[in-house]
Amino acid sequence: MSTAVMSHMFLDKNFSNLLYQRVISTCSCLRLEKRRIHTLDPIDKNESTFAKILIANRGEIACRIIDTAKKMGIQTVAVYSLADAQSKHVRKADEAVFIGPSGASESYLNMNKILEAVKATGAEAVHPGYGFLSENPEFVRLLEENGVGFVGPTVESITGMGDKLESKRLAARAGVHTIPGYDGIVKDADHCVQISREIGYPVMIKASAGGGGKGMRIARDDQDARAGFKLSTQEAMSSFGDSRMIVEKFIDNPRHIEIQILGDKHGNAIYLNERECSIQRRNQKVIEEAPSTFLNEETRKAMGEQAVQLCREIGYHSAGTVEFLVDENRNFYFLEMNTRLQVEHPITECITGVDLVQQMLRISKGHKLRIKQDDIKINGWAIESRVYAEDPYKNFGLPSVGRLYAYKEPTHLSGVRCDSGIEEGSEISIFYDPMICKLVCYGKNRNEAISRSIAALDQYIIRGVTHNIPLLRDVLTEERFVDGNISTNYLKEVYGEGFKDEEDIEVHVTQSNQHYSVQIGDERIEISKKDINLANSLILTQINQNELVAMQLVSRNAYGEYEIIYQGTKHNIHILRKNAVDFLKFMIPKPKLDVSKQVVAPMPGLIKNVSCQVGDKVVEGQELCIVEAMKMQNSMISGSTGTVKVVNIKEGQTVGENDILIELE
Repeated sequence: MSTAVMSHMFLDKNFSNLLYQRVISTCSCLRLEKRRIHTLDPIDKNESTFAKILIANRGEIACRIIDTAKKMGIQTVAVYSLADAQSKHVRKADEAVFIGPSGASESYLNMNKILEAVKATGAEAVHPGYGFLSENPEFVRLLEENGVGFVGPTVESITGMGDKLESKRLAARAGVHTIPGYDGIVKDADHCVQISREIGYPVMIKASAGGGGKGMRIARDDQDARAGFKLSTQEAMSSFGDSRMIVEKFIDNPRHIEIQILGDKHGNAIYLNERECSIQRRNQKVIEEAPSTFLNEETRKAMGEQAVQLCREIGYHSAGTVEFLVDENRNFYFLEMNTRLQVEHPITECITGVDLVQQMLRISKGHKLRIKQDDIKINGWAIESRVYAEDPYKNFGLPSVGRLYAYKEPTHLSGVRCDSGIEEGSEISIFYDPMICKLVCYGKNRNEAISRSIAALDQYIIRGVTHNIPLLRDVLTEERFVDGNISTNYLKEVYGEGFKDEEDIEVHVTQSNQHYSVQIGDERIEISKKDINLANSLILTQINQNELVAMQLVSRNAYGEYEIIYQGTKHNIHILRKNAVDFLKFMIPKPKLDVSKQVVAPMPGLIKNVSCQVGDKVVEGQELCIVEAMKMQNSMISGSTGTVKVVNIKEGQTVGENDILIELE
């Protein structure tokens, strides 16, 4: 005889309607055969190459470079800070050199320390990866002066493209379409407002030496312009050591589409098609795909040819990316050129068969490109989901820190590639970018790539930090994304009030010897018990004796309380006896605390500025302090009007998540 029980559970509100559509689509890829990614330009073991290179970076990109270098027979040297002493990239390399404290400015950005490591190990060249010193012309000049090769472009190329103002001038000279804007440096906030009015709102305020979405703000009025100039200037100085700002017309509702290029030292240059990078938050990419659903062959060719024109204009060699904004009519405008390897390069590798790290190393050694433009095709579809240690329910992702006490990548599935620099036991710290992994899924078409991405996210085990898989998974199943109807405004338009937890839904569970019978409203679902082993973190079972579904068990206790992850989201289940359930309706709800009089840290970080003191009268929405996390400036505002009662912080202080920073009365 079955026993009736009840659980209280966070579930998709449309669970019963979407069950057969999403779950069946998601899990169908579990049965697909392995699909090999072709190689267009195999490694030639007889071709000369470097004997040893040093990788001036960390994490997943250092691991990525090491992998290709080893295949080419190149010895590798890793560098590491105190925080990275036990990191994966340190163990993967043939040698490793300690370069300083945890802070990037004292280690990975310390050019002299890197050079000392090069000399101590006898490395012939340095691969910079991306970020840190990858686009620093002074670093390249220092290497050249000491007879060390740089796996990247020339000082002149980096200088010209690294300054947004100069790069725009060079692009225009090369015949590349550019965005209207102010041809000069912004002096101060008042000057920013003046320029913005002349250009016409909305405008984009951004760091001249910037990149990676840092030091950028959209302004739609004078107030936005003043605040944006202030925060972007601080962010730019913190991230790049250069506070110069420029202002240009903001193109509303565009797509962000970029062209991957390769150029050698013999004047040859090709483009490797496009990457669609429009799914962004805070000007940083979240999901990328190649190719784009929006471009036709004519536009793709025009964008690619203009990107190649720019490369030839500046004598560019190595891998690089020319980024464009594309409007609804497929008009495209030069945004910037990144003179380095891009984070999202794996999706280009998947659809073209070109190992971009291999090509960078060949080009740096002086070899000609063996690949011609006619060789570059589009084979299949690839999607990259950036898995971050961050809370997607807080402004689409405020950073989370902690140690990974359980971690397993879904590489057992077909068409899945995980580029990561962490493993079980690794720590995500406040010192560096909170990326956990680049989850790349490849298929014969877009639908297959999406299905594989969903399945991989469902079976990705990450414990110890909050992560953004719930948001990634929701985007991949959302109607507009599935239809390819996206722009850089996608997250704001689809999740206008932010990404939210699902509402509480009451679920009745009846169990027999073979099945759990789940009653959700009028819908009844049969779940097989035979594959549910509560000792396993990942549970693969069947629904209605038909399709496989993936669930993850996070925790359970003796009181019938379970925490599971289903469709990327955590659900808290409390299984009770029937008589206990009957008494629940008499329980008094727990009152909600009024937090409008408190300013609480939304994530761990560093206090950059405190703009109030005890006794100050403040109004709702007034900025009281700025918290910096992973080099991003976060303005903390008052939730109500009142008088400052307590200030628990000072500039330069480190705070933890949920610390009370300021209190009002």
